[in-house]
Amino acid sequence: MVTDTTKHYPVLLNELISIITPQHGGTFIDCTFGQGGYTKKILNFRNTRVIALDRDLQVKKKADEILNKYNNRFLFKNKKFSQLENLKLKNENIRGIIFDLGYSYSQIKDPTKGLSFNSIGDLNMRMGLNDFSAKDVINKLEASQLEKIFKFFGEEKEAKKIALEIVQERKKKEINTETLVEIIDKSKKRKNFKIHSATKVFQALRIFVNKEISELINGLISASKVLKKDGVLAVVTFHSLEDKIVKYFFKSLSEKKSISRYIPKTDEPDTLFRLIEKKPKTPNPRELKENLPSRSAKLRYVIKKKDFYDFKTDVLEKFEYLTRIENLGDKL
Repeated sequence: MVTDTTKHYPVLLNELISIITPQHGGTFIDCTFGQGGYTKKILNFRNTRVIALDRDLQVKKKADEILNKYNNRFLFKNKKFSQLENLKLKNENIRGIIFDLGYSYSQIKDPTKGLSFNSIGDLNMRMGLNDFSAKDVINKLEASQLEKIFKFFGEEKEAKKIALEIVQERKKKEINTETLVEIIDKSKKRKNFKIHSATKVFQALRIFVNKEISELINGLISASKVLKKDGVLAVVTFHSLEDKIVKYFFKSLSEKKSISRYIPKTDEPDTLFRLIEKKPKTPNPRELKENLPSRSAKLRYVIKKKDFYDFKTDVLEKFEYLTRIENLGDKL
């Protein structure tokens, strides 16, 4: 079967449903609503409720369609998932929380978002609730700052050369999408014909503009607080940086002592999570054939062992070098 590139495929859907078991009922949080693929599947089961979040307000049309069908079983909030705690969900019976860190086909192909290197015109990459755009980043930050963004968020080997070329070119004119792609292409010593030469830089810019690193870390921490005992926290990642953060967060809180300030030390669980599978789930051959973009997807999950709210984690310290780079955007 050939992939239909105009259709959105919720990645690893069957695997996810088997993990969160909505057939037993309960409330689930879809932290990255997108086109609503996971949400719709969960709501097909009776006695389920979904609270969906998305920073992109343009997905509200899809959310309204689901609301019309499921009414009081569905709630949509135009929020970042790092704002999960602001929803005041302590009294909700949250049985599962889902993060799908990919982008839908409609978002990638939306010319106003400018996520693709095939876009035309101004650089943007804002997914909603942003402080600055990719245009601001490329045309205002210093070469050394651009180099850090490309190197650490995109793992781009030619980061320094590309950054210097950008600074030289913008002395002549403001850089748009087409110009940036040209700069990247001519800066690359070796061409990898499997992926577009601009892929890594565009990934890095998207991560930086949307502060995806701090969003993910704070989203994971918030989700771990509102999730109930025996609830599942599941995350689908699409690049190595995301997966590295999720893997560390899950592993560290499944193996180390997690200390709550609200319960007696004698009542503490040894760990916050139970890690069932150390290796991530990946798409099977059939899904890869039907949906080629799923090839980089990895699904990791943990189960919360006890109902307590606060705990200690060193994940922010562990990835501080990345959040410091994100903070360069504060100068824009």
